[in-house]
Amino acid sequence: MPRPFQSVRRLSPLLGCLAVAALLLWWQPPRAISAAVVVLVYLAMSLYCWRGQLPRKAASTDATSALVVTYASQGGQARLYAERSAEQLREAGLNVQLLPLNALEPSRLPARRILFVVSTYGEGEAPDDGARFERRLSTANLQLQDLEYAVLAFGDRQYRHFCAFGQRLDERMRQCGATPLFDRLEADRADPGVLRHWQQQLAHLSGNSDFSDWLPAPYRQWQLTERRCLNPSSAGAPVQHLTLVPVDDQQRWRAGDIVEVGPQHELARMERLLQQLGLDPQQRVDGQRLASQLAALRLPDLDVLRTLDLPTLLALPPLPHREYSIASIPADGAVQLVVREARHPDGTLGLGSGWLCRHAAIGERIALRIRSNPGFHGPSVDTPLILIGNGTGIAGLRAHLRERAAAPQGSRSWLLFGERNAAHDFFFRDELQHWLDSGLLERLDLAFSRDQPEKRYVQQVLRDAADDLRRWIDQGAAIYVCGSLEGMGQEVQQILLGLLGQARLEQLSEQGRYRRDLY
Repeated sequence: MPRPFQSVRRLSPLLGCLAVAALLLWWQPPRAISAAVVVLVYLAMSLYCWRGQLPRKAASTDATSALVVTYASQGGQARLYAERSAEQLREAGLNVQLLPLNALEPSRLPARRILFVVSTYGEGEAPDDGARFERRLSTANLQLQDLEYAVLAFGDRQYRHFCAFGQRLDERMRQCGATPLFDRLEADRADPGVLRHWQQQLAHLSGNSDFSDWLPAPYRQWQLTERRCLNPSSAGAPVQHLTLVPVDDQQRWRAGDIVEVGPQHELARMERLLQQLGLDPQQRVDGQRLASQLAALRLPDLDVLRTLDLPTLLALPPLPHREYSIASIPADGAVQLVVREARHPDGTLGLGSGWLCRHAAIGERIALRIRSNPGFHGPSVDTPLILIGNGTGIAGLRAHLRERAAAPQGSRSWLLFGERNAAHDFFFRDELQHWLDSGLLERLDLAFSRDQPEKRYVQQVLRDAADDLRRWIDQGAAIYVCGSLEGMGQEVQQILLGLLGQARLEQLSEQGRYRRDLY
């Protein structure tokens, strides 16, 4: 329909109102009636304009607030995990749409955040329910700077084109200017560790870590041997440096790997709860106290608990795991973690951090499993390394530095790190200074946001070091980022895009020289 005719059509009710007013005035009614007519016409015009704007505003809100989970699945596996992803996000209170990929039009994407759960079919092809989208995506001239996305790709490494469709989708989104929420995850034959990592990323996006593992894995027993506060007297939440040693066999891991901790409720709280239910907390079930068994389970509200008999109570699902970056290497003989105490809006401690930082006693056993995280393993020791992070992200970066310190000959490293105040929040100050003096760290740039009137963050330090950054990259350096997704992670991504350009950053990612571990 031509635009001029559309404009006239939209104005027709308003013109009708004006015509009625003109007719009434032509009759020359009394002045009071004339004033009333003017008021009525004004109200009619206002109502029409308001009604005309309301649907557009509502539609805009719906389009930008929803998160879309979309899938391309030939055999049903990717669709299954897309459905589980949407369910987890909805249970966390998010407005989520679940759609097949071919239902999306690349030029009119339905949300500003999209999660792609896709498999690869045949010789690296898109599944049937994603092929049309890929054709249109590859030919359209798109600007997707407002889009944030993530990709979970399913594949089988026995095939030559492992996760090829997911890789192409990720690369095309980056080319169009979209921002990855976190790096692409590739699940080889539905690798349980990768799927648990995806679930943890969904928990970060939704702000709710109360979920059930889709594919739980057995924990090993580790002993908590030390807990030391890294920021005494800080204005921020306490940060604890934890040390855990394996109870049985020595475990192996690499810098960049993750621990998954099985948290527990506070034991004293479980004892009070069981007494409220009329049960004996000291009762032995399968050789274990009832209170201890209950501490590891997901518990519904008290009203629901009152309706459950003992077998049903013990059959409740286990608590969801919590993930933490490892701050040590196997040569240290222990897994070391850096954990900040988190609190809910009502002031209660977070489940995982509360258990590790407050409730678990020194000497107590902790359920823990190590998950390989090859997407954040370090480059060869002769590759210059730029490490960027904030807060507890220092854990993953410290592991890489310790790995390099243990190597016979390591290349130069540069650390950019941000926290709150230098006096209280300079984590591992002595160790970092030692590495700087010894030459392991060629450069250490720090940003303490509250130490000056205008807040200064690590991403601003990175921007100010633009020339040096480009020089290091030209000399073969890799960039590793660890820390918070919201704020630091997103802004570092945008600064790197501005300093290096889209094509260069994509090239670094493809070469394994740009890697992120964000939460």
